Amino acid sequence: MSDEALNRVDSMHEKSGRRRDARIRTQFETLSDSGTAVLLDISYSGALLGETSVLPDVGTVITLYVFLQPVDPIELVGAVVRHTENGFAIEYKDVSPAVRRLVDDASAIVRTPPKV
Repeated sequence: MSDEALNRVDSMHEKSGRRRDARIRTQFETLSDSGTAVLLDISYSGALLGETSVLPDVGTVITLYVFLQPVDPIELVGAVVRHTENGFAIEYKDVSPAVRRLVDDASAIVRTPPKV
């Protein structure tokens, strides 16, 4: 899909107030070959990053590594579809089983109340 088409699709989702997939709020640290960021939310189709050390151009394909544990990061590959006030959003190129597990795990963490 072209950059222009991606921007139109994203714009339509924003205007309609609906997204293809539910977003789960997170606070995971990420690394890429071009910098650091905080994964602010994630879904089966994309992710929102904030506190970024770089701001890639719309259309740039980036690879992010999410570290839930000190070793064996989860890899997210996606194209930048829009910029935000302090970061950017990506849409995945391919949704791997590892990405699905990450979204499912994040959802379970959010839904599970902390033990007192």
